[in-house]
Amino acid sequence: MSLKSILFVTIAVFIFQSASSQRNYDQRNHLGLTGGIGFFDIITDDFETEQGTGYAFGFTTRGAFYNNFDLIYGVNFVQSQIGILANNVSDPTNNFQSQYVNYTILAAQINFLVSMNIINDRLSLEAGPLLNVNGKMKIDQEEFEDFLVEGYDSLSSGDIQNISRVHFFLMGGITGGIENFRVGAQYQYGVTNIFNRFNDTAEIEKPNGKFDGHASTILLIATLYF
Repeated sequence: MSLKSILFVTIAVFIFQSASSQRNYDQRNHLGLTGGIGFFDIITDDFETEQGTGYAFGFTTRGAFYNNFDLIYGVNFVQSQIGILANNVSDPTNNFQSQYVNYTILAAQINFLVSMNIINDRLSLEAGPLLNVNGKMKIDQEEFEDFLVEGYDSLSSGDIQNISRVHFFLMGGITGGIENFRVGAQYQYGVTNIFNRFNDTAEIEKPNGKFDGHASTILLIATLYF
């Protein structure tokens, strides 16, 4: 199933669940649009990475659950960027100078979060799991595909695009605002190994042991509720 198909299905499920929830929650149930700027990196010993920026936007629902707790669920479309250090082995005139090769990852995320209201419903701590389905780690400029990844003898920048597709994240964050508008910050950590697919690919050079990497994102968000 393509990333576009997954995004369509998750949005359809979200709209259905949001409509159903109106019968179950009290007046503090809100449907909203959310968006923000992300700072993405991959925690790994296998590559030298450079943090990249990106964005996220999507739909969310916040509903009263019990006492000072709310439930939040939604779906987001996410674009993330990252740089990985590589060498231009075909250019001896430049002393085979290293540079960060840039990649872009497109993903759809489904979240289900618990929110603890600290100051009524104006300031909240939020946490919970995310299901992330992404495409390739696509190289931004094809002319860099033959660059040799730093620390490897035969692994090129083009060889590492086919990352694993389905991941689980844990998220923690804080939001604050008024009834119809909130701003906040989140930290998302990828529990699953984003490079696991490389370990099953016989054709590419392996590090000592196995490839291992975990996505790490800081997200600054704003949400408008209706």
